[in-house]
Amino acid sequence: MWFEWWAWGAAAIVLAIGEVLLPSFVLLGFGIGAGLIALVLLVGGPLAVMIAGTVPAMLLTFAIMSLIAWLVLRRLVGVQRGQVKTFDSDINDD
Repeated sequence: MWFEWWAWGAAAIVLAIGEVLLPSFVLLGFGIGAGLIALVLLVGGPLAVMIAGTVPAMLLTFAIMSLIAWLVLRRLVGVQRGQVKTFDSDINDD
């Protein structure tokens, strides 16, 4: 089952739904990684043959793709410069 594209696609959908329930962009990175693995396995080619050889190779590729997706999401959607507001005075100091 580790080498079936539909299993990775289903995992991607479940993780994307989990991201809606727990918005932190962590599950979305894993969902994108699982979706990319599903796409690679569906399309085929030399990369699919290379990662579908063993379960550790598949999981390592999933982890790397998820990390890259998370870093891209963090850069695009994360806290931007000037977004955090700091307060110099307290309203109760009067």
